[in-house]
Amino acid sequence: MLDPEGSVEHGANPSFPKVVLIPLAMLLVLGALLLFAFSASEQKEDNFYSFKVVNIRGKLVSLDKYRGSVSLVVNVASECGYTDSHYKALQQLQREYGSYHFNVLAFPCNQFGQQEPDSDKEIESFARKTYKVTFPMFSKIAVSGTGANPAFKYLIESTGEEPTWNFWKYLVDTNGKAVKAWDSTVTIEEIKPYVTELVRNIILKKKDEL
Repeated sequence: MLDPEGSVEHGANPSFPKVVLIPLAMLLVLGALLLFAFSASEQKEDNFYSFKVVNIRGKLVSLDKYRGSVSLVVNVASECGYTDSHYKALQQLQREYGSYHFNVLAFPCNQFGQQEPDSDKEIESFARKTYKVTFPMFSKIAVSGTGANPAFKYLIESTGEEPTWNFWKYLVDTNGKAVKAWDSTVTIEEIKPYVTELVRNIILKKKDEL
């Protein structure tokens, strides 16, 4: 109702707030849907193979391509005291089990002693030429601390073991679950029985399916 001056009478309910309520409600619903979608995506990344990473040549790849295989995930470095022994042993392991759904997955890291200072291209060239490595390599990343790559954060949270030096090793099963971790001082020969057991399980399962 209008007063003689044509203004809105005190006590009247103007329509403007009602108009605002409709888009506000829509925004709230949209926000809830986005939160649900974000939560769902977070929950989905409950295994190592759920993540995407950048390979040594700069291409974004999904680790899901390794699902169904056993993986030994290692943070490598080119100028470490463990470099020579580990690269040789890792390549030997890849040579022995690579055809049986197994892969070493190498992630260069420069966090420890600044012992991986070169570019991805130089790192790959060093590994391929010096040790003839055939296993997959990925772009240089951080593997510990708040800036750690999400895939490594998963490995750390799953095992309770965070890298404190180069050449930490994480064994990942066919479903992308981290089953065990070893520090730099543990040799590949010591780890080999665990790898062998998981690879044997794959072979036996495939035989049963025939």
